[in-house]
Amino acid sequence: MAEHDADREPQPIDEEAAWAAIVAGYGDEPTDPPGTKPFKSIEDLALLEGDRNDTPEAPPASPEPPPEAKPLGSSVVFAPGVGGPRDFKVAEPSDDDLDDTDEGHFVPPEPPPLPETDVTAKFAWLGVIGGPLLLLLAAVLQWEFTWWLTTLGVGGFIGGFGTLVARMQQDDEDGDDPGRGAVV
Repeated sequence: MAEHDADREPQPIDEEAAWAAIVAGYGDEPTDPPGTKPFKSIEDLALLEGDRNDTPEAPPASPEPPPEAKPLGSSVVFAPGVGGPRDFKVAEPSDDDLDDTDEGHFVPPEPPPLPETDVTAKFAWLGVIGGPLLLLLAAVLQWEFTWWLTTLGVGGFIGGFGTLVARMQQDDEDGDDPGRGAVV
């Protein structure tokens, strides 16, 4: 089949005529293909009959002119009495909703107080957090990295970290800890 396509000469396309046809048909609704059933109109959505997808009957002749047809792309309007998906409201809870099987309202317990820290631990945490923050601030504000700024940032981090590690409680010295699994 590729052999036959290669023998054909390409047909010239009249772009001006194609654009003129597109512009002339702008805003017109295309006709339905033969054999399809049109959808139920928006005015008939609120009706309870099951006449959906039936071909509409010819409208009776009326002396008043028909309303203007909306162009394609107009916004969708829900039928009267039919709410949209965001119109759902949850019923407000009341005390009458609870019965004997309900356990009642959960009240969380008070959080335990934080342990008291000493001045050494506070300065150690200041070094661990403040040292890198000082170096980051110096880089963002484009300060010159002098020897004292670098020593304060790096030394504060290393000194604070070392202090916190050295002050950790060491429970490993007594071998009688039963919570570590099987003892051989």
